[in-house]
Amino acid sequence: MDADGLPLVGPGVDLTKVGAIHSKRMLAFLNHFIIHTTRFLNKFSCVCETKLSDITTRIQRLETTVNILEAKLASIPGLENVTLETTPPPAAPEPSNLPALPSSEPADGSGIPAIEATPEPAPAVMTVSQDPRYIKYFKMINMGVPVDALKQRVLLDCLDPAYLDTPNAPAPPVNQESDSDDFSSQDNSSDDDFSD
Repeated sequence: MDADGLPLVGPGVDLTKVGAIHSKRMLAFLNHFIIHTTRFLNKFSCVCETKLSDITTRIQRLETTVNILEAKLASIPGLENVTLETTPPPAAPEPSNLPALPSSEPADGSGIPAIEATPEPAPAVMTVSQDPRYIKYFKMINMGVPVDALKQRVLLDCLDPAYLDTPNAPAPPVNQESDSDDFSSQDNSSDDDFSD
């Protein structure tokens, strides 16, 4: 037995001659272990929740700052059609995977090397979120305006509100007749306003 009254267990101890720990004492050890582990897990959980709430607050502040910055940039005239195109840096191929260089001698033996045609890149398709007619609505969505309320406003502007649910869809074609009608009706209404 050691100083605490526990049996010493080692390679030279015959376990058949060692007495069992009293059941009440074993129960006290288990209770202490469970209580200690529960306190640790509760404290760990509180620390994690505190850190997560701090990170959530920081993220919300960053989102608000970005939304304010986007609104300020949108108010500057002349920046409506400016887009930033980022291309990832090309990865350097490994020397063992390099393709073999084509021979400078043509296959027909004419002495003139053949020029291969390179395919033209496909024209970029403008999405609904990039369409000047819809861009202000997507900015409002980013600022937290409910989509259902915006759909009513889109209908009032004679646009299709279904496109608010699919921002990455191709932009609808511009209807020249309806736009010219809108402009003429706006001109007439402004003339009526000034005639009073």
